[in-house]
Amino acid sequence: MLSRSFAALALALGASFTPVSPALAEAPAVRTQVPGYYRLALGEIEITALYDGYVDLGAKLLLNASQADIQRLLATRFIAGEKVQTAVNAYLINAGGRLILVDTGAAKAFGPTLGFIGEQIRAAGYTPEQVDVVLLTHLHADHVAGLLGADGKPLFPNAEVRVDQQESSFWLSESNAAKAPDGFKSFFKIARDAAAPYQAAGRWKTFSGAAELAPGVRAVPAVGHTPGHTTYLVESHGQRLLILGDAVHAHAVQFARPEVAIEFDSDRKQAVATRKKLFAWAAKEKLLVSGMHLPFPGLGHVRAEGRGYAWVPVEYSPLRSDR
Repeated sequence: MLSRSFAALALALGASFTPVSPALAEAPAVRTQVPGYYRLALGEIEITALYDGYVDLGAKLLLNASQADIQRLLATRFIAGEKVQTAVNAYLINAGGRLILVDTGAAKAFGPTLGFIGEQIRAAGYTPEQVDVVLLTHLHADHVAGLLGADGKPLFPNAEVRVDQQESSFWLSESNAAKAPDGFKSFFKIARDAAAPYQAAGRWKTFSGAAELAPGVRAVPAVGHTPGHTTYLVESHGQRLLILGDAVHAHAVQFARPEVAIEFDSDRKQAVATRKKLFAWAAKEKLLVSGMHLPFPGLGHVRAEGRGYAWVPVEYSPLRSDR
C-alpha cells in the first residue's frame, strides 16, 4: 500500500518511478595508492619526503636482544611474523634556489617493490633534471643505486653528488671489494657503478666530517652503520630537521631498545653508540627528525620514554610557512 502511494506521488509529479538497483550503485575498487610524497615547511625551506618503496627485512637480522623480546616489541606495533615491512625514503630540500636530494633509493637493486624515486619527484611537481645536489648518507645500495635510471644513465644529470670521503674511499675501493665476503661483493659493485658516470663528469665530490654543504644544510658525522655514515641537519629561522639516514631500521624495536643493532652495521658497537647519541640530542632539543627506514613519510619527533625512547610521527597538515 505504501509503495503504491509513492508510485502515485511520483506519477503526479511527472516523474517516472524506477527502483535503483544496488548493483548499479557499486563502483569498482581502484587498487592504487596515493603518490608517495609529503611536503612540509621548515622556516623558509620546503621539505618533500619521497617514498622509494619498501623491502621486507627479517626480524632475525636484529641483534643484541632475544628474538622473544624483539617479537614482543614488534607486537606492540601490531607487527607479526619473521618479516618486517620497511620503508625506503628520500628527502628533497628546496633551499635558497637550490634543489637538494638526500639519498636516491634503491632503483631495482632489491626487486620490484623499490625504485620509484624518479616517479615520486615528478608527482611532487619537480623533475630529476632540476636536482642541483645529491647528498648521500652512505653508499649502501638502497641509498645510492637510484643515482642511475633504468637505462643505466645518470637520473640526475645536472646534479653534483656529495658524500663523506671515508665512505667514498671504502665502497669504491676494488681491493676492499675483493676482500669482502661473497654476499657483500655486489654492494661494492652497485656503489662503483652508480658513482662511475658522476665521477667521469667531475660531479662526484667528497667532504670530510662536519661540513656546511649548502646554506642551512650541514653534514653531521654519524659513523658506525658504515665507515662514513652521515646525517644531515637542515635549519631555517630557528627550525631544525635532523635527517637520520640509517640510524634506525626497525622503529618498533630500536627506539625502545637503542642498543639493538642490525646485521648490516659495519661496526655494531659504534652504530649503537651513535644511535644513542642522536636520540638523546633529538629528544633534548625537540628536533624534527626524519629517517630513511621510518614509516613514510618518516617525519616526527623522538621522546624519551622509560630507559629508551619513543617515536612520535607528524600529523598530516596543510603546507604552511607562517609557523
